[in-house]
Amino acid sequence: MAGVLYLVGTPIGNLGDITYRAVEVLRQVDFIAAEDTRHTRQLLNHLNIKKPLTSYYEHNKEAKTGYLLEALQEGKDIALVSDAGMPGICDPGTDILNYAKEQGIAVTVVPGPSAVITGLVASGLATVPFTFEGFLEREKKSRQRQLARLQQETRTMVFYEAPHRLLATLECMAEAFGEQRQMAVTRELTKKFEEVRRGAIREMIDYFAALPAVKGEFCLVVTGAAESSEQEIYNDEVLLAMRQRCEAAGASRKMAAKQVAEETGMAVNYIYRLGLD
Repeated sequence: MAGVLYLVGTPIGNLGDITYRAVEVLRQVDFIAAEDTRHTRQLLNHLNIKKPLTSYYEHNKEAKTGYLLEALQEGKDIALVSDAGMPGICDPGTDILNYAKEQGIAVTVVPGPSAVITGLVASGLATVPFTFEGFLEREKKSRQRQLARLQQETRTMVFYEAPHRLLATLECMAEAFGEQRQMAVTRELTKKFEEVRRGAIREMIDYFAALPAVKGEFCLVVTGAAESSEQEIYNDEVLLAMRQRCEAAGASRKMAAKQVAEETGMAVNYIYRLGLD
């Protein structure tokens, strides 16, 4: 008889957030598959749990998936955990879950802390409806295209970001959404130095740019665009054509971009750069 694959939520910071059920499952399974075995070992030591660990992360998932599925087919129960929060969100947990279900293996989700929900609630911004966008692309142009597609998104948007990319991402958000769009920057959620800062995107850029070093894990929450019954989606081709018409009428590129921005509600800098890459 096949075993059970448990997807277990673990604390995003404060170890006291582990649930009784999660502890029970971690104690009863045959072994634990972890995104980072060293990180998970610290949690298990805190809980006084002695279990075999194996790694399962983005760069070894192809090699490890077969091993885990074979163990499950042999009747072993496995707990899958990420470094923090719920496995399956911005990690390969969904892949092994789908493979297991295809083979008729039982999958049980043991819910726990989530930085998405914690950051959203802590932000003080509208929580319904919202959209989770995860990590943005690392390459600047790809990141700009992603955010451009979200310019007319009316739902509250939640993102993850690493400290060394925070300022670059905030600058791209200012270009895509406008410097005065309201947001919240949350970091080190549930930890000793938890911080939640609210304000315009430009305020967030100025604050973090002035710090000697940017540290911590970040969850960014951005308000959606204002809803309009006559809202129109403007793609790059349309925006470029509108700006070029203004230029043909005698406006400078800067003035043309400003005119199109006022008409469409899109960011001036983004419109100005169209066609320059």
